[in-house]
Amino acid sequence: MNKGHSPPATPAATPVPQPYHRDSRRDFIWLTLGWLASLFALAASGFATLRSLVPNVLYEPSRRFKAGRPGDYPDDTATFIEEVRLFIVRKGNSYRAMSGICPHLGCTVNPTVGKYPFLCPCHGSHFDPNGAVVSGPSPRGLAWHLVSLSKDGRLVVDMDQTVTHDKTLVIKA
Repeated sequence: MNKGHSPPATPAATPVPQPYHRDSRRDFIWLTLGWLASLFALAASGFATLRSLVPNVLYEPSRRFKAGRPGDYPDDTATFIEEVRLFIVRKGNSYRAMSGICPHLGCTVNPTVGKYPFLCPCHGSHFDPNGAVVSGPSPRGLAWHLVSLSKDGRLVVDMDQTVTHDKTLVIKA
């Protein structure tokens, strides 16, 4: 016989890969939850991206409005328009518009009789006829706004445009 030789080796059985047999329902639930979470994250980031394209704008009504006709305001008076907190000041044939809002904390200024015709009731600021602060905690005087005349003969006040106290609308008789 063959000395030193071993019998022919039988081929080793190669292992056949077995399919993964874990609980398939549990795998399906985890896979579904993973996909849902991914879709939610994608939708949320898509919504945030689209929302960032829309500007955050507050649409406010125009601060330009028509007041009464020039003859509606008596001479040498300051007529208060409560809806917009504004005084229409008339001296002869000149018209001006002064804010009725105190610059200190936004209180409505009251007209008074006396040397200083405008008084803030909240903290006692006094304003002279030109709206300049005379006393009190107000940091500055009352604002003046641009006045013009519309085609239908009414005063138009633009509260977005401030002017100096000597800017008047003169209407020739």
